[in-house]
Formats: sequence, C-alpha cells, structure tokens
Amino acid sequence: MADSHHWTDELRAAITVTDAEGTIIGLNARAIETFAADGGAALIGSSVFDCHPEPARTETVELYERQQPNHYTIAKNGQRKMIHQMPWYREGEFAGFVE
Repeated sequence: MADSHHWTDELRAAITVTDAEGTIIGLNARAIETFAADGGAALIGSSVFDCHPEPARTETVELYERQQPNHYTIAKNGQRKMIHQMPWYREGEFAGFVE
C-alpha cells in the first residue's frame, strides 16, 4: 500500500514549487501556513511574479531568465530567514524553481 504522506508535509521549512513559466504548482504545509494571509493553498495556479512587489518582481523575472540558483537572507516579523531558490529540471530541461 502506498503511503500518501510526503516527506515535505512535516518539514519545518516552507517549500514553494513553480513551473518554468512561474506558475505556482505546489506548496507544502509550512508554505501554506506562511502564506495564509496571501491566500495559502489558493496560491496554487497563480503566478509567482504577481506575488512580488517591485523591485523583487523584476529580480524574480531575471532569476527565471538566468535559471541559476539564488540564496539570500531576510528579516521578517523579528525572524531571520535564509531563502534558497533552486532551479529544477525534467528530463534535463529547466522546469521551474523550488524555493
């Protein structure tokens, strides 16, 4: 019997997955919780570019053009967070980003 529980379900890090066009195709439970005020699970199917104000929107568009990893830290709500944006591939072709 296949286990429907996925390892990301209880990971204490928010994971957002997009396709090559920037459409959000997956969020783990922590990401849904983190982005609850912005729509949570309803963000699936929306554009990641629309989730960012300028200048972050332009930087995100450029990230997709470069298709290279990006790492940075932010301070939000009194917490410091490390953000990793990593391209993922399907059969050797750029398929989007995992953040």
